[in-house]
Amino acid sequence: VSYHSDMIISHYLWYHYDLSRHAAEALLLSNGTDGSYLLRNSNEGSGCFALSVRAKDSVKHFHVTRRDNGYVFGFNEFATLQDFVNHFANQPLLGSDTGTLIVLKCPYPWRVEEPSIYESVRVHTAIQTGRTENDLVANAPSLGTKEGYLVKKGAVVKNWKQRWFTLNRYELKYFKDKMCEEPIRTLDLRECSAVQFDYSQDRVNCFCMVFPERTFYLCAKTGVEADEWIKILRWKLVSLFRLDLFHSPGKNSNTSTQAAGGTSTPPSPAFWKHLGVRSD
Repeated sequence: VSYHSDMIISHYLWYHYDLSRHAAEALLLSNGTDGSYLLRNSNEGSGCFALSVRAKDSVKHFHVTRRDNGYVFGFNEFATLQDFVNHFANQPLLGSDTGTLIVLKCPYPWRVEEPSIYESVRVHTAIQTGRTENDLVANAPSLGTKEGYLVKKGAVVKNWKQRWFTLNRYELKYFKDKMCEEPIRTLDLRECSAVQFDYSQDRVNCFCMVFPERTFYLCAKTGVEADEWIKILRWKLVSLFRLDLFHSPGKNSNTSTQAAGGTSTPPSPAFWKHLGVRSD
């Protein structure tokens, strides 16, 4: 049944097979429009899919599960694949945990025409010499994004105010509200040392971000939303650490010890603990 269902679903042009989460975000952000969506395999196992949807300047991901011949999506269970697809033809409205409302407007095809335009080479020379394949390192910032309202504690006046937060690459920006174009402040996650739930404030669903000059206290509407923010922020910090470890002078991708001229200390278990990541 599973194999047969996979064969049928593969007939739909907006099914993108094993497209990764990051690649889906890149496709929809660079070439999609608000309400564009695609279906792809989830890494959670057989019968699990992910629906990736562009919501303005970010991409949201939702679970889709196959049960027998039917499909479960959101609050609905569809007896057949045809019923599931017809649901999308009627442009359903989705509301996410963060309060974002998204209309599924148009599927994004896995085959997109590209213009056959190529540049002619006029200059071709090497800038450096003596480098080998080991010096050729692929690198790109993370594409993970998130946005939503959080309540923030003030630095001087210790009151709490609602602010609109956007997370893009390694910058967390907050605005007076969703309609403002200029942020009140931009936080560089490269300076953040920890993200964790906080129980010191007289509020629920609260977490903190530790920076050298200040600890920011933030509250979400629900525990689920707070957990989502913590997970993606911790993931960013771990990615930053690994990127720094990989590109630091005298280090290679297999060890955190310098090849010569002394040693570097691997991150302690306490470092991974406050990020919520196992050190093994």
